Amino acid sequence: MSDKIYGIELETIEKLADIVKEKDLSEITINEMGKVITIKGKKCPPPPPPPPMGGMMPPPPFAVQGGMPPMPFAPGAEVPEQSVVQGTAVPDGNVVKAPIVGTFYAASAPDKPPFVKVGQQVKKGDVLMIIESMKLMNEVQSDFDGTVTEILVKNGDPVEYDQPIMIIK
Repeated sequence: MSDKIYGIELETIEKLADIVKEKDLSEITINEMGKVITIKGKKCPPPPPPPPMGGMMPPPPFAVQGGMPPMPFAPGAEVPEQSVVQGTAVPDGNVVKAPIVGTFYAASAPDKPPFVKVGQQVKKGDVLMIIESMKLMNEVQSDFDGTVTEILVKNGDPVEYDQPIMIIK
C-alpha cells in the first residue's frame, strides 16, 4: 500500500518537488478535490530597484561630452571647420533636433505637401514636421527664423531623442 498525503500519492508529490527543483520554480500548488498542497522551492531574489526618479541618465553613445567632439580623424590630422555632432560633420546653422523618440513625418498626411522643403523660408513658430510617438502625432515648431538648408532624415525614418533633423540658416 502506498503512502498518501491528503489523498495524493507521496510518489506524485516527490515528482512534483523534483520538477520545482529542476525548473527552479518558486512554488507549485495542487488543488485536488478541495485539498490544497503547495510545494515551495528556492525563493527568487527580488527584482532590482528601479532607477531613482529625476536621476541622471547615462549619455547616449557617441555623445559629445565636456565640449570635446569624438575623434573621427587620426590624431594630428586637420579637422574641417564644420562642427561635429555625434561623429558626423554638420554644416553651420541652427540645428533642429528631435525633441522625442519616434517616427519623422514631413507632412500631416501621405497625400498632403510637406510642411517645409529645402530652400524654404521659415519663421519661429512655424510647424516643421511631425514626430509620431506611441500613436501620438507631435508637431515640432521652429525655434528659429531662417531658410531650411538641409533635411537630414527621410519621411518615415525613426528618430532618436536629440537627433539632428534639419538645418536652418
